[in-house]
Amino acid sequence: MGMKLPVSTEWVLHCATTLAQLEPGATASAAQLAEYYDVPAPYLAKQLQALVRAGVLAATTGPRGGFRLARPASDITLLQIVEAIDGASSPYECREIRQQGRGALPPEECRSICVLAEKMAAAHRAWRDSLAGVTLADILTELPPSAPARTRSRLSALR
Repeated sequence: MGMKLPVSTEWVLHCATTLAQLEPGATASAAQLAEYYDVPAPYLAKQLQALVRAGVLAATTGPRGGFRLARPASDITLLQIVEAIDGASSPYECREIRQQGRGALPPEECRSICVLAEKMAAAHRAWRDSLAGVTLADILTELPPSAPARTRSRLSALR
């Protein structure tokens, strides 16, 4: 199965990181971000709106409208961004096949959670905890020092 996140998860992680590099109060439009990353603008705009609904981004309307972080980069975790797009549910679904077929266990042996489902749930929690422990501010500290200025100049060239 693999933990397959939607392709748009990569887009919004990068877009949020890009917005975190702007001057305070500055915005970027969905069209600018779409051109910056060469992704389809209408689809990207939908994903950015999901981040607005989740309180990660703020949107302003009008001719100079666009998106910016809704709160400081230090208050936005990668988990919040990922879950805005992909939801919070585990990719593993236990269908209790231990109670099916020739190998079916008696119900009294199935009163507690299946050990495999338990291990998969623990792995999902660990994955979420890991993403919850990383903020956009943390990401910015790992970018080359020249990155924000370059990002701003390339993005503003797309107005």
